[in-house]
Amino acid sequence: MLKQFLNLKISQKLSPQQIQLMKLIQLPTQAFEQRLLEEMNENPALEAGKEDEYEKDEYDTEEYDDYEDSEADRVDAEDINIDEYLNSDDTPDYKTQANNYSDDDDNKETPFAAAISFHQDLINQLNTFILNDEERDIAEFLVGSIDDTGYIRRSTADLVDDMAFTQGLYTSEKQVESILHIIHELEPTGVGARDLQECLLLQLKHKTPTESVDLATAIIEQQFDAFVRKHYDKLTQKFNISSEQLRNAIHEIERLNPKPGGSFSGNNKITENIVPDFTIRIVDGELELSLNGRNAPSLHVSKDYQEMMQTYKESKEKSSSQKDAVQFIKQKLDSAKWFIDAIKQRQDTLFVTMNAIMHYQKDYLLDGDETRLKPMILKDIADMIGLDISTVSRVANSKYVETPYGTKLIKEFFSEAMKNDQGEEVSTIEIKRILQNTIEEEDKKNPLPDDLLAEILKEKGYPIARRTIAKYREQLEIPVARMRKKL
Repeated sequence: MLKQFLNLKISQKLSPQQIQLMKLIQLPTQAFEQRLLEEMNENPALEAGKEDEYEKDEYDTEEYDDYEDSEADRVDAEDINIDEYLNSDDTPDYKTQANNYSDDDDNKETPFAAAISFHQDLINQLNTFILNDEERDIAEFLVGSIDDTGYIRRSTADLVDDMAFTQGLYTSEKQVESILHIIHELEPTGVGARDLQECLLLQLKHKTPTESVDLATAIIEQQFDAFVRKHYDKLTQKFNISSEQLRNAIHEIERLNPKPGGSFSGNNKITENIVPDFTIRIVDGELELSLNGRNAPSLHVSKDYQEMMQTYKESKEKSSSQKDAVQFIKQKLDSAKWFIDAIKQRQDTLFVTMNAIMHYQKDYLLDGDETRLKPMILKDIADMIGLDISTVSRVANSKYVETPYGTKLIKEFFSEAMKNDQGEEVSTIEIKRILQNTIEEEDKKNPLPDDLLAEILKEKGYPIARRTIAKYREQLEIPVARMRKKL
């Protein structure tokens, strides 16, 4: 039995240009500048700076001779409107200097000192030890196995096997352990440890022996689990010590670095300074928004390429090679004109989106009180400015704004709404701030569990479930009550 169905499907596909525009919108200032340099390197028809004033001839739109072309998909010369590429009046006028730059702007770049990597520094330290060739090869392999936090998170047996299979180094677990003792002498102290317990012990053993250091070493060696779980009563009984002695020992442990690799300045990639994409200032009691001028460079289509088009237009004999040339020139001019227009669209999109966010959060931006941040989701802003939610998301997720209260990631202004006991909508940011303040003010000897925190916030007018308290606490990177306990 045959059945017929009518299936109506509407789909929308973005053009390559639209996709590129979305990518441009998503880029923060520094990444955008890099993208701009790449485009200018790839397209000689795109030039920076204001276009020089020069006298333009009046070009007519004469017809061109037909050409035979074996390639079916080639665009014939007569299909190319030469005047479109000779007219510079289409170049958008950004007025960037007037709107976004002033003579007082400080455009100095912060220089970065050249730094060696974390692992290279460890290799350099090995030069202070007397090692034979085999020992040095093992030591360098072990250094290469250290992760960015400073740990070797693999068993000795696995290390022995890997050296044999990947390096042709045939050694034993005993020899690897011996070389590990050398690695453990490198700086920063604690590097090369296999776990947190070993990392802390390595650092304690490098300290000057005192009663507190010796007790701290004994606690980590013998009662590490009890220490991690903060079973302080068990520790005082086990070592027959007072609370004061235990407090001093724990203080020594808390001064240690659980991630020794992270303390090395050359460990991570050089991090660029955050460059705010927007600036909000308060002028005469009103908010004033400006877009970083580096997002709106002055660009124009190359005069040389326009003149090449003019030369082609005036040529009486149009050969096949000339036709190939005009195809190439057209492609470059098209790309340059599109890119200039895309930057203008990016500039407008960024400004319109941030302007809407600024007005939506006006109360907060005027006084800096985070409890005055209104609940705001992407759809709120998208509806205000008539753009797609995904476009607003691209602006919010990767851009920074300089405010009178510090430089903020724009997405931090967004939050969901909850109702207080008065039925009023409040921002989850406000609730998180109250939760954080409550935890900061708690008795650290008896920290508040999540159910009691829920009761306290309910008393303050925020009826929130315990599981929601736990979720917000985790988002704030605050540990559970047991882990917040102090002597």
